[in-house]
Amino acid sequence: MTLSPLNALAAVALLVAGAQPAWSADYPTKPIKIVVPYAAGGSTDTLARVVAERLGKRLGQAVVVENKPGASEQIAIASVTKAAPDGYTILLSTLSGLAVNPGLYGARLPYNPQKDLTPIVLAATVPSVVVVHPSVPAKNMTELGAYLKSKPGAVSYASAGPGTPSHLGMEYYKKANGFDPVHVPYKGGAPALQEVMGGQVQLMMALVPEAMPMVKSGRMRALAVTTTKRLAAYPELPTVSESGGKDFDMTFWYAFMAPAATPAEIVTTLNQAIDSILAEKEVRSRLDEMSLDVVGGPPTKVTELIKNDSAKWKKVIDDAGIKVD
Repeated sequence: MTLSPLNALAAVALLVAGAQPAWSADYPTKPIKIVVPYAAGGSTDTLARVVAERLGKRLGQAVVVENKPGASEQIAIASVTKAAPDGYTILLSTLSGLAVNPGLYGARLPYNPQKDLTPIVLAATVPSVVVVHPSVPAKNMTELGAYLKSKPGAVSYASAGPGTPSHLGMEYYKKANGFDPVHVPYKGGAPALQEVMGGQVQLMMALVPEAMPMVKSGRMRALAVTTTKRLAAYPELPTVSESGGKDFDMTFWYAFMAPAATPAEIVTTLNQAIDSILAEKEVRSRLDEMSLDVVGGPPTKVTELIKNDSAKWKKVIDDAGIKVD
């Protein structure tokens, strides 16, 4: 049987439609799940829950948070890449899972962030701060540099673990300036900061919300922030770049993602809803208390950030010879 040109076009349209994930114009029609790669109570979990509560009200469906910690975000991210691309399972991930892990784990990584996921929105960023034990005779980054040069291999720095931002940031700084402090990894930012306070290690590049309470109490000294601009909350602190660390930027970030092949209409719906939530005064105030800077905007922001940061931190990892089990 020969199809008419009109019927042939209709048949092709049906085939194309059948190859695409199903999408309903009345999305969502059932609860949405936000997968978080960390345990309840941390900054990633808190951000997810602040958004989830309001997203549910905007979309008229329950939005639940599911915590899947472990393996440097790999468990959570891999589970989302295998979920149906229908908008009912989304992810809140970070710089670590989306841009650092590919350089750290290579072929062992069970997902490819740039192929297996599609961005929804860049939610927020959080800066780090260089802190030292009060016994370190440095009041700024220039003096810290002189101190490190005067004691090659004799000064140690703490990190939250191999391959974490606190580790990579210091390796980036070391390489750029020719310094040689010894890396002492810990299992998390909190125990690492405790060791800096106790003087067992001399310095750390720590997340601002974790470190500044200890700085304010006088148990550590803050020298500089790791962003390209000074922070509104701490305008007295210079940036590392101002102190001679040319073009230095170590900014931690959070992004909402969906499985690859999620229909563009669903991504747009989620992007616009979450972007509006992030713009709410109450939400900005809540996140500001956590030292999180709201970003928002189109999904392309995330695409560019993953691409650029993946290349940047892969070079740091390779140059420093960082290996993880």
